[in-house]
Amino acid sequence: MIIEPKMRGFICLTSHPEGCEKNVLNQIEYIKSKGHINGPKNVLVIGASTGFGLASRITSAFGSNASTIGVFFEKAPSEGKTASPGWYNSIAFHKAAEEAGIYAKSINGDAFSNDVKQRTIEMIKSDLGKIDLVIYSLASPVRMHPVTGVLHRSALKPIASSFTNKTVDFHTGVVSNITIEPCAEEDIQNTIAVMGGEDWDMWIDALLKADLLSENAQTIAYSYIGPMVTEAVYRKGTIGRAKDHLEGTAFQITEKLKSINGHAYVSVNKALVTQASSAIPVIPLYISLLYKVMKEMNIHEGCIEQIQRLFAERVYTGAAIPLDEKGRIRVDDWEMREDVQAKVSKLWEEATTETFPQIGDLTGYKTDFLNLFGFGFEGIDYNKDVNENLHIDTIQ
Repeated sequence: MIIEPKMRGFICLTSHPEGCEKNVLNQIEYIKSKGHINGPKNVLVIGASTGFGLASRITSAFGSNASTIGVFFEKAPSEGKTASPGWYNSIAFHKAAEEAGIYAKSINGDAFSNDVKQRTIEMIKSDLGKIDLVIYSLASPVRMHPVTGVLHRSALKPIASSFTNKTVDFHTGVVSNITIEPCAEEDIQNTIAVMGGEDWDMWIDALLKADLLSENAQTIAYSYIGPMVTEAVYRKGTIGRAKDHLEGTAFQITEKLKSINGHAYVSVNKALVTQASSAIPVIPLYISLLYKVMKEMNIHEGCIEQIQRLFAERVYTGAAIPLDEKGRIRVDDWEMREDVQAKVSKLWEEATTETFPQIGDLTGYKTDFLNLFGFGFEGIDYNKDVNENLHIDTIQ
């Protein structure tokens, strides 16, 4: 079938298998170009099919020649219907890993469930023995709690009072004001249940109980802080409460890992175009302005550049990992530089529908968004028929 992007709001309903493969191969080539990292050897990536999780898997495999098991929840294709992009990303990763002689297997299912945890444990036992790095990079809006059976839905809302500020429709470039009403207490608790640290903790408990973590094993989860202009809806909103919980969980997990001299970290990463960030009001405008500034300063990074720097310059240097005052790893350091934020703040004040084409990077935002779904890559003929119905036996 000929596959074109079909949009509904901040979601693309189709994905292109050849474009997704190109996206993965580009990231692999970047990692290869940066040289070997003396990093992990057996890696479990929970949330391995897109974004930072996929970048972590690629960096582990092609930067450190690591064996990887990936866990994700993606929609498989059917005749005449495309898969979700993470499905095609994972097939492309598996294909490249096999060609390079690198072990890779995946489990497609609900990572919050006890069943998927058990299936993963059995795969580690039979294939790898022990894991020395666990990446936790889930980005789901809902979670079925494995103990209570309650379905929790996260909310993107401010706390205590309504929030009004600018946003941009990245499809049209129209800048407008948006008001978001405050959350209820239930929204906070649901968002913490979905996006906080409880499930990360459950994964580590399960792996410890099964004795599948090696001496000095590490686990890393990903977080975000961001600037003052977004904090009411992000860091001081419902999501921020969940991130606070996630970051607090790192200390609890570290206590549990002392028996194996292990450690849990939270890495605070840069703002990037993802399916999740595109859904948060205000964030697309901020990212478009940030991209403009950081590209002009030649310090812009995507997911793969961020994770390569995390591994090569923070976690696997042979020295102590540098941490901020709250015990977090920071690879958002370039984004949060005073000169970068001063320029973004100035552009924010100037941002209107009329000025935005000049002061923002809407083209870059749109390109990155389309790339998530396999569209907009050079060298891909999007007018030709492609086989959408791809499967692979290393995804179970």
